[in-house]
Amino acid sequence: MQDHLLFNRPLVEKYDRPGPRYTSYPTAPQFHAAFAEDDYRAAAERSNRAETPKPLSVYVHIPFCKSLCYYCACNKIITHNTERAAEYLAWLQQEIRVQGALFDETRRMTQLHLGGGTPTYLSNTQLGELMASLDDAFHFAPPEEREFSLEVDPRTVTPEQIHELHALGFNRLSFGVQDFDPDVQKAVNRVQSEEDVISLVHAARDAGFESVSVDLIYGLPLQTVASFDTTLDKIIALRPDRIATYSYAHLPELFKAQRLIRPEDMPPPERKLELLELTIRRLTEAGYVYIGMDHFALPEDELTLARENGTLQRNFQGYSTHADCDMIGLGITSIGKVGDTYSQNVKETAQYQHRLQEGRLGVFRGYRLSDDDRLRRDVINALMCHNRIDFAVIEAEHGIVFRDYFADALEELQEMADDGLLAIRDAEIEVLPAGRLMMRNAAMAFDAYLAHSKGRYSRTV
Repeated sequence: MQDHLLFNRPLVEKYDRPGPRYTSYPTAPQFHAAFAEDDYRAAAERSNRAETPKPLSVYVHIPFCKSLCYYCACNKIITHNTERAAEYLAWLQQEIRVQGALFDETRRMTQLHLGGGTPTYLSNTQLGELMASLDDAFHFAPPEEREFSLEVDPRTVTPEQIHELHALGFNRLSFGVQDFDPDVQKAVNRVQSEEDVISLVHAARDAGFESVSVDLIYGLPLQTVASFDTTLDKIIALRPDRIATYSYAHLPELFKAQRLIRPEDMPPPERKLELLELTIRRLTEAGYVYIGMDHFALPEDELTLARENGTLQRNFQGYSTHADCDMIGLGITSIGKVGDTYSQNVKETAQYQHRLQEGRLGVFRGYRLSDDDRLRRDVINALMCHNRIDFAVIEAEHGIVFRDYFADALEELQEMADDGLLAIRDAEIEVLPAGRLMMRNAAMAFDAYLAHSKGRYSRTV
């Protein structure tokens, strides 16, 4: 099913406001320090005792980078001292052992994602040690059941190393391209050649990676419609399986690195919408399917097939084809979801090391979901992944009358329905083609915490 994603400029402008990305519900601002290590251990034990324990998913945060990308808002450590990474890896292996002991050996790890920072800051030898530690602790599922991915900075690897990454067990990777224009690259301090990216994508295909993804950012300094159109030409010619096109949020008051971008180089606000409209048109004309939340995939890609057959999932790693897993976060700042809880590790390496020295976990805050939270999470997930809420499904799962329970939300959504973005019917809510860019706005109507949240959010479009 390839439906049409409609770009209606006046409506996009009307609904473009700050809002959560809903990789979780409740969102991270609701996490609190009263949820401590003993709560996490109890959640792991409950998950082991479930009638059918879930498979395991692991996220590993590698915070190191050798140079500073001025646009970046990630938690990272800029250093050329590779000894710091070696020391971090040793502590990471300690955390893996402590975490692995919490989960039954019969459970298998089906999903892995390495993010950063720059995961490929680690050498392939170090990555091999990391993979061996993960396998020992969490027991890899058979190769045909795995979705093992990592983010790759093209400036840090060679085509030969790409082949080695596949041999280590990774079967999906994502290249951070952002923009091919030399002036834009200089303005954000991320200079990388088009030729290197092309050779790495070809190497990934030759090595047998099941999925190759490319990340782009629109709204960067010095970007124009013409220059970004050229970048899109080159990306479409490469034909990656997936393309993620992120909107750049310029918040120099929050992120020190962004203060290095010259204010006069920033495009005017209307330019971002022009770039978004261009991206949608070019990628859909090239045959890519809009999955949601900045993500496009080829018709034969697993994400597209999962969207069509109703099995698409969304978690802290973004969209996924795998069924719901217990997700374990490793490394500083990482977030996990075990059973009916969320948890986050400490953000500073000194705190992280201190806890592990004492044989403790890195968890410093989290959240345990209530019945209402689980209900709203299912509703929001249905919107974000399937563009539709089936009232009967929700009612059967949670024992409610949908229209009564969510009367306020339905009233709030009526404006979107009047604008042709949603259809509110007797038994369902459906996101219409003109509303698919505004899925986050629809989800916000079901968020019980948003009105009182102190979180800072990116804009919804």
